[in-house]
Formats: sequence, structure tokens, C-alpha cells
Amino acid sequence: EKFVFEETEIRLVPTCAVNITMNPGYAGRSELPDNLKALFRPCAMMVPNYALIAEIRLYSFGYSDAKVIGTKATMALKLSSEQLSPQRHYDFGMRGLNALLVAGGNGKRSMGDKYPEDVIALRSFMDVNLPKFTSADLPLFQGIMGDLFPGVELPPSNTGDMMKIIGEVCPEKGLQPAPPFCGKVIQLWETVMVRHGLMTVGIPPCGKTNVKNVLAETLARLADGGDTFMPVTQYVMNPKSITQGQLYGESDLNTQEWTDGVLAIAVREASKAYGDGKRQWVVLDGPVDAIWIENMNTVLDDNKKLCLNSGEIIAMSPNMRTIMEPQDVAEASPATISRNGMVYFEPHLMGMDP
Repeated sequence: EKFVFEETEIRLVPTCAVNITMNPGYAGRSELPDNLKALFRPCAMMVPNYALIAEIRLYSFGYSDAKVIGTKATMALKLSSEQLSPQRHYDFGMRGLNALLVAGGNGKRSMGDKYPEDVIALRSFMDVNLPKFTSADLPLFQGIMGDLFPGVELPPSNTGDMMKIIGEVCPEKGLQPAPPFCGKVIQLWETVMVRHGLMTVGIPPCGKTNVKNVLAETLARLADGGDTFMPVTQYVMNPKSITQGQLYGESDLNTQEWTDGVLAIAVREASKAYGDGKRQWVVLDGPVDAIWIENMNTVLDDNKKLCLNSGEIIAMSPNMRTIMEPQDVAEASPATISRNGMVYFEPHLMGMDP
């Protein structure tokens, strides 16, 4: 009925099972020892049929030509992974495809039957993918999309009002509304719409924090009481300036008393604030390393929950986003990179020269 595990007595529950997911040859993970392997029944996984998944998702979003567009979406990712430069922050896997399809669904919902489906799909695919590419890879990706969607003209983007407000906000913050800067604000917004975990990656000074703050101010000015444009509450912290225990929370070794960490408090506050008409952004402004970021995996994937060592599980509300601002993702694992929407900044594009 009961057994002692690491000096703690635990009840045995027959309906509770232990499952282990293993990634063969995965950096940062150790192999399971043979004596433990023998206690678990192995179950091999296979690579899914991406095109079929894309087709079914697109049908569910209301596309009638889903088979063709789904195949094009998978081909776009396959060709990109083969032809573009190998960057650490690129991910063309299942989650990358999912972001494309969600954006395609949003596009279909907002544009309806105003444009042909391949036009809507192309616009959505471009909006999701362009933010993460380096300036050298942009023309290559546009070439790939041009081959997959021959003769398709992109509809004008519907960001006119937003551009106008960005132009007003920048001078107030002592910034110049240079076209590349404003473009990055729009790209960050488009990524916020399809991903709940984001990374703005780039060598300082490339304007990561300013782009985020300008976007937050722009959304506040465009707020119309709907659930798209809302003011933003930001919870900013530097995860590397404090210990792991101070970030997530830790138990006192002597008294077993639990003390909350900075991130746990921020996520709980943001989760509670759902319904106050504001977007909640938890901003982690500092280097990403494999130690603290792996604990964020459940927050960044579709579970959308922060699991603490105290046993508490905090669910993210629909208006919450986690935004990370690292200089690079050299230390992050592929699992983390695939879970985040990437916006890549290059200092030379920001118009530093007077």
C-alpha cells in the first residue's frame, strides 16, 4: 500500500502509471540505465505524415482546397530546411508546421472569401516565417514560396492603422520610426498572434526591448475593448541574475517550507489577471541556458502550464505570452527552439547610422 521513496512515504495508486519519453542521441540527456530499461515496456514512435496532418487541420479551418495547400505547406518547410543556411534558431519540424497552419486558419477567419485560398495561405505563411530568417535567407525563402505559389499576388497587409500609431509612439520614446524597426514591431505582433512562447534573438544593440515596448504602447493606443488589441501588463525579470531556486521557488531543506520564486509569482499574477482586459507578458530578459529553460518546456508547449516542485500547477490564460530576449540560442536544446516563435534581429538592419 505504501513505500518509502527518498525518505518520503508515498501511497501506491494502481491507476497511476510512469511514462518516459526518450530522444535517442539527444544533447543534454543521459541514456536510461539497463536495469531501469528492463522495467519499462518500449514503444517505438515513427515520423508522422505531415501532409495528411496539414490537410486535416486546414479542412477544420474551413479551407476547401486543403489537400493542395497542406502539401505546399509541408514542402515549404522541407525545402527551407534543405536550402537555407543552418541557423541554431531555425526549426522546420512539426511545431513549425503547426504555427503555419494556425496562421492560415487566422487568415481564413479574418479575410474569409475576400481573396482566393492560396492567396490567404501565402500571406499567412509569409507572416509566420519571415520574422525568423536572416537577411541572407529572406530572398531564398521568397524564391521557394514563389515556386510553390506561382503567379500568386500577395494582398496588401492590413497593418495601416498600426503603422500610423507606431510612427507616433517612436518619437515619444526617443526613437526614429525607421522602416526596418517598424517592420520588426509588426513581425513581433504577428508572432504574438500565433505563438504563446516567443524569443526575440539578436546581438545587442539591435532594439529587442524597444521593439517590444513600442508594440505594447501601440496595442494600448489601439485598444478598442475587443480581444485583439489590448493594453499590456509586463512582468520583466532576468533569469540568470538569480539562482534556479529564486526563479521557480524552492523548499527549505530543514523545514520543508516552500518559498515561491520570482517567475512563479509573475505567472500566477498574470494568470489571475485574466479578464481584466489586458494582455499579460512574462518577459525573461537574459541569456538562455539549458538549465533553467528546460523547466519552461511545459509552459511553452501545448500544455501551457507551469509545474512547480511544490506540486502546484499554474495554467496560462489565453492572453498570456512568455517573451524571452536572449542574445543567441547556442545553449538552448532543439526542444526549446521548436517550442518558441522566433523573431530575429540584426543590428545592421535597424538603421543605427544617423
